[in-house]
Formats: sequence, C-alpha cells, structure tokens
Amino acid sequence: MNEQDTQFLEYVVKALVDNPGDVKIARTVDEMGVLMTLSVNPADMGKIIGRMGNTAKAIRTLLRVVGMKNNARVNLKINEPEGGMRKESPALSNTPVMKSVDEAMADLKI
Repeated sequence: MNEQDTQFLEYVVKALVDNPGDVKIARTVDEMGVLMTLSVNPADMGKIIGRMGNTAKAIRTLLRVVGMKNNARVNLKINEPEGGMRKESPALSNTPVMKSVDEAMADLKI
C-alpha cells in the first residue's frame, strides 16, 4: 500500500496546528478512491479551514495532486469536533426570526 498521501497530509496539518498531538488521520480505500478523514483539536479547526475555506481547499488540491502521482483519486473529509465553535447564524437557519411591531419600528427609527 502506498501511503505517501497520509504522510503528506500529516506533515502539512501538523505544521499548521497548535496541537499536533491531537491530529488523527484515517485512510480508507474503496472503488471510488481514497478517502482521508482528518480530526483535529477543536481549537485548531479555524487554522485548518482558513478564511472562507481557502486553506482546506488548498490542502484538498494538493492531496489530489499527490493522488494523481500515484494513480489514485484522493478526497479529504474534515471531521467537525464535538463541542466545535460553529454557531448557526439566524440568517442561515430555516426558522425565520420574528420581531414584534415595536421592535421593527425601533429598527426603522421612525
């Protein structure tokens, strides 16, 4: 088994995070290709994902290049840790935020 992709991912991720001991990588192979599952310390999630997901996107692109070198399709899944700091914005949720008439009028400052 060629596990250069695992070594590469481990090297890159451990260089980015503050808690390299908490980095865990699971590698599975099936008919669709190689799936790398990454788990990191919750405090390090922002460093792995980056602004607007750019760091994660770059890591995925580099993993695909490593995979092409080895004639394999490599995908990366980043596990969201328990107790992650992700907060759902009211604008993104499916439930509408209802305001009273008085609150709406106060917002308009009429």
